[in-house]
Amino acid sequence: MADVLRKDQFILPEGVIYLDGNSLGPMPKSVPARVAEVMTGEWAQMLIGGWNKAGWMAMPERVGDQVGALVGAAAGSVVMGDTLSVKVFQALASAVKLRPERRVILSDTGNFPSDLYMAEGLVGLLEQGYELRTVAPEEVAEAIGDDIAVVMLTEVDYRSGRMHDMKAVTKLAHAAGAVMVWDLAHSAGAIPVDLAGSNCEFAVGCTYKYLNGGPGAPAFIYVRPDLADTIESALSGWLGHRQPFDFDLNYTPAKGIERMRVGTPPILQMAALEEAMKVWDGVDMGDLRAASVALQEQFIEEVEAQVPQLELASPRDAKIRGSQVSFRFEHGYAAMQAVIDRGVIGDFRAPDIMRFGFTPLYLDAGDVSAAVEIIRDVMANDLWDDDKYKVRGRVT
Repeated sequence: MADVLRKDQFILPEGVIYLDGNSLGPMPKSVPARVAEVMTGEWAQMLIGGWNKAGWMAMPERVGDQVGALVGAAAGSVVMGDTLSVKVFQALASAVKLRPERRVILSDTGNFPSDLYMAEGLVGLLEQGYELRTVAPEEVAEAIGDDIAVVMLTEVDYRSGRMHDMKAVTKLAHAAGAVMVWDLAHSAGAIPVDLAGSNCEFAVGCTYKYLNGGPGAPAFIYVRPDLADTIESALSGWLGHRQPFDFDLNYTPAKGIERMRVGTPPILQMAALEEAMKVWDGVDMGDLRAASVALQEQFIEEVEAQVPQLELASPRDAKIRGSQVSFRFEHGYAAMQAVIDRGVIGDFRAPDIMRFGFTPLYLDAGDVSAAVEIIRDVMANDLWDDDKYKVRGRVT
């Protein structure tokens, strides 16, 4: 297994062990200079000419190919832009049109709420008997019947890290005549993904977690190449038009993945992401996965040996666990705040989940042991039982 550690390429505050890259990745060191260059050398000097001279207009496809390479997508099948919620809606709306005789979108109760909210909103707009049906994650396979139009799942559960088998579920969906949509929010940059090999029709994901694109970094959408020239996008924005600067009053979709563009791309944010993607040069996803699993196994073993107050909430079997480990504790929010206050940054997910992400690009075994020692101290000495740790912030 090749070494994937790139700690020297990240800005990591002194005295902090960062176990929350599954929520927001840290900043690669080269990003500030690149963003400054775009601001002072491109925007300031080129003004509107930057769209042509600096290649801004081509960034969504160019960066899309970089992201696509990490998730097993063919060149020209991924495009960047908008938020993940927008891309979920866009994928779902296109997917249901592929099965006009069916009325059910199937998802699971472990899905990220925003995905379900987007599906509820689409169902409300469509009316005509459309339905969002949710089942427990372990019941998805048996729930895929011949009335399902679209199966929409997040590959890695945001709370527990439980992982669906992408190829197996997609095969079941196709056997039942359904369209498959995958959310890769906790997969891209965390585990090996093979979109082309899975044969799914659509996938979406964000880039501010394991891809380190920064807060608000643009989302991506994948469309299987054989569908790209025929799918209909419900969000027919002007940059998805075949000739946006002809300013036609009627919409004509662009060719291929470009028709999934909607609005003007966020250039500063996309420049940060494009620069951040350089830390992936030479990284093999199989090696990254092996390193991640090793860190997780070490963490679980040490926590269970030293911190009996916590109960494992993630799958024990690493083969069905993503790149995070979650533990349950009745006072999980306060405990996490106390841990953060002592320099170990994880996060909390209601109702009782303490969540820790493992990114071997900037974490090693020494970080894991040091983090466990701090968690042990907080729990063994009830340091969390302080009123200041029980006041909920807007972001948990």
